[in-house]
Amino acid sequence: MSVSVELLRDNVEPEDVALFSTFTISATAWLLFSTAVGVLLSFKFPYPDWATNPALSFGRLRAIHTNDAFYGWASVALSGAALYVASRTSGIPVAGKRFAWGGLALFNIAAILGTITLDMGINNGDQEYREWVWWVTAVFLLAVIFTFTALLTTVAKRVEREIYISNWYTLGAFVFTILLGITAYIPVYQRGLGQVAVQAFYMHNAVGMWFTFLALGVTYYALPKLLNRPIYSYALGVLGFWTNLFFYPVIGAHHYEFTPLPWWFQTLAIVFSVGMLVPVWAGTGNFFLTMRWQWETVRRSYALPFIVVGVAYYFLGSTQGTVEALRSLQTIWHLTNYTVGHSHATMYGFITFIAWGAIYALLPRATGKRPPVLATGLHFWLATVGVTAYVVFLSVGGTEQGLAWAAGDPFIASVEAAAPYWAGRAVAGLFMFLAHVIFAYNVFMMTVGPSRESDRYERRPAPVQST
Repeated sequence: MSVSVELLRDNVEPEDVALFSTFTISATAWLLFSTAVGVLLSFKFPYPDWATNPALSFGRLRAIHTNDAFYGWASVALSGAALYVASRTSGIPVAGKRFAWGGLALFNIAAILGTITLDMGINNGDQEYREWVWWVTAVFLLAVIFTFTALLTTVAKRVEREIYISNWYTLGAFVFTILLGITAYIPVYQRGLGQVAVQAFYMHNAVGMWFTFLALGVTYYALPKLLNRPIYSYALGVLGFWTNLFFYPVIGAHHYEFTPLPWWFQTLAIVFSVGMLVPVWAGTGNFFLTMRWQWETVRRSYALPFIVVGVAYYFLGSTQGTVEALRSLQTIWHLTNYTVGHSHATMYGFITFIAWGAIYALLPRATGKRPPVLATGLHFWLATVGVTAYVVFLSVGGTEQGLAWAAGDPFIASVEAAAPYWAGRAVAGLFMFLAHVIFAYNVFMMTVGPSRESDRYERRPAPVQST
């Protein structure tokens, strides 16, 4: 990775710099913690007798790993970037800063309370990504509402009439997630098949309507900003927004095929999963067409390689999800490690890489401090190799598991078939965690670290992006 020395710094007021920096630092701390737990979990597969204390049991730690990665790392990192993007595209400082700071505090309180309660065995049952008890989730929902208030106020006070496409996505993420959080905890839905249907609704939309919308929103700002050229097609961006909003809310039910849920509902989820190819391919094409003939710029950038990998995994992971929804393949892959590989392809390969790209793109412009070139390159390659190996190991191992089950082999045969891939997954996880340690160092250098003589920034007023 070769990076040009001269970088442009945005004209940002000091409190906005502090806000963006604190969101990023907080998110990074949760990334380190949640993925350290993930590494421990990965070694429990090849070494099941290791760390058997109840507080270190798989059932408790797995929920801590996923919830802290979701709601401590990704939510906080992308919310901080969304606030910064709203400010730059609106041509004003972040409005409602008390709400923004309050949102950050509440995000952290929710993650701390969630971690403590889960490790004490206090949870909402075996409901993936919804293991936090209701009052912890209520704190998280308040964090979303506070941050949304700051975001909406900033966009409402914008200089230009038009709302830039980034803010369509980020505002949509907050609106839908508030509705999602409220709906998922209505008492009447917590029993019988209603609970199953709502769990499908919550689990999948937490990824597709919260993280995906936030990630796409910051990409629609950071990518043209870094390339110094407009997005290829505003129309494709709008198409992706509305078709994602139309197709995505229903598709969570494809996780519950062959269950007592109505057959027509399962079929509808499969049809809408195929329909998701429209926003995914529209968004991917829009981003790659924006980057066409700019690969030298990509190579010399800190941030663009992360965005390229993120967009590629958006395409691959989401298209894989469509294929995986088909009943013929669910019979092989469902409940195997294949689905774990798929979730890491999307939440890590797509969401986390986009979050990193946004941070590397925007944080130096806010603080005037850039990360070391070597450390950034090491972060990129360790994370890219690590997640790719992780996904490949679990995809192959999960397929062998499913084939063994379909053949009627003894269960232990599927365990023996997957065991070598579990060891490979643990090694890949170590690569990824080492990348996170390097990223934490880079965040330190971009925020509270000392300025270096090689950091030469040119100050200029930030242009207001419009349609």
